[in-house]
Amino acid sequence: MAEQTVQFKVFRYKQGERPSYQTYTVRVDPRTTVLRALEQIRQEQDGTLAFRHSCFHASCGTCGMKVNGQEVLACVTNVLELGTPVVVVEPLDNAPLITDLVVDMGDFYARYQPAGMPMIRESEFLPDSQVPEGVEHHMRLENCIECGLCLSACPVAGSDPLYLGPAALAAAWRMVEEPRGRDPATVLAWVDHEHGCWRCHAAFECSEVCPSNVDPAGAIMALRRELTRRKIGQLFGRR
Repeated sequence: MAEQTVQFKVFRYKQGERPSYQTYTVRVDPRTTVLRALEQIRQEQDGTLAFRHSCFHASCGTCGMKVNGQEVLACVTNVLELGTPVVVVEPLDNAPLITDLVVDMGDFYARYQPAGMPMIRESEFLPDSQVPEGVEHHMRLENCIECGLCLSACPVAGSDPLYLGPAALAAAWRMVEEPRGRDPATVLAWVDHEHGCWRCHAAFECSEVCPSNVDPAGAIMALRRELTRRKIGQLFGRR
C-alpha cells in the first residue's frame, strides 16, 4: 500500500508550561488511523506525548479527542480519509485539561451519580434467549461508551458548568424507558430543572458526534415530551 506524508499539528501542554502546538511529520498508509499515527509519533519522535487509549476498536471510548475541530474516536478515524495535508489534534473541550491530549473525565462520570444511575447495566438476555411474544428482536438501549464526545461538542456545557450534559440525560431516558425495578418518576424529577433537560438548546451537536448512535439529543427531547405529558396529565387529573 502506498504511503503518504502527513503533517500532524498536535496540541501540547505540560503542567507549569504554556499550551502550544507541535508539528510532526508522519508516514501513513490507507489503513493508518489517527491513534496509530499518534503512537508512531510517541514511539519514534517524541516519547513525552500523552494521550489515552485502550481497545483500538471503538468500544472503550478512551481515545476521544478533537481532530480538525471535530470530536472523534482516534482509533477509528482514518488519516487519509480526512483529506487534509495537516491534521490538527486537540483534547476534548468542556473537561479539565491534565496534559497534552488527556482530560480529566471525573466530572463527566460524576454527572451520572445523583440519580443513582449505574455506569454499566448488565443485560439479562443470554445469547440463546427467546424474544417475548409480539417482539421481533431484542433491542439494545445502552450503546453509550462514555467517551465524552457529546459533552465536548455541546455548546451549552461550555457556558453552564451545572448542566447535566447530554450523556447523563441520555442515560436518564434509558432508565425511564427500561426502569429494571427503578422508579421512573425519581429519574424524571432529577432532570426536571433549569440545568437539566430544559437547558438544552437543541443544537443536536451531541448526536452528530456520537460514535455509537445513542442520539443523546433525541433522548433529551424524549425526556421533555414525557415530562410534558405527565404535567398535563396531573393538570387534568390523569396520570
